[in-house]
Amino acid sequence: MKLLLVEDEPRIQELVRTGLSEDHFDVELASTAEQAMARLVDGREPFEAFLLDIVLPGLSGLELCRWLRDQGHQEPIILLTAKGSLEDKVAGLDAGADDYLTKPFELAELRARFRALSRKVHGYPKETLVVANLSFDPNTLEARRGDQPIPLSKKEALLLEYLMRNQHRIVTRSMIANAVWDTETNQYTNVIDVFINHLRKKIDGGVSPVKLLHTVRGKGFRLTDRIEPVAD
Repeated sequence: MKLLLVEDEPRIQELVRTGLSEDHFDVELASTAEQAMARLVDGREPFEAFLLDIVLPGLSGLELCRWLRDQGHQEPIILLTAKGSLEDKVAGLDAGADDYLTKPFELAELRARFRALSRKVHGYPKETLVVANLSFDPNTLEARRGDQPIPLSKKEALLLEYLMRNQHRIVTRSMIANAVWDTETNQYTNVIDVFINHLRKKIDGGVSPVKLLHTVRGKGFRLTDRIEPVAD
């Protein structure tokens, strides 16, 4: 993660750069808000997070924080300051900061806070879903039946993920519409049937004797390798 530290104290600059490098942060430095703005205004230096001291020569870290949000930056921002009153913290959060750390601070706490913010931005890794010899990686949207990769569109991948997360259960068309198409109406009934048929051909159309995606007449669909009475 590439981080911009805006801090005018060399000791803190070195402390943060050295400490966060252990968590694979690439820390770039600016001593004033104006320097930071100059580096960001042309958009050629993308940063994934910002650590801003509030008390800076010239424009303050609060003003820089507001400027970043006004410019459309949505990256995590942590403010550093010697001020620790509730009013100061509220002002920082109202300016658009995600977190607030009071000087003096423990480096371990700063590292933990950035790791937490990084998880929020990039998401927690999801475990691979498996039903029989069908596997699906929600992180990469890659599916396989045995050793054979299964090409999927984005919507097919979302549909397969939903079915696999509800494996062995009957899911109705309205449940699928809500989860995959983000709607509670029945206007997608025919569309869902089309996608189910496409998905069935892709995951059950090979040489595997075990069919996984079943239609339960009058109810919905079920993805399972269990031997149960189903109506296809």
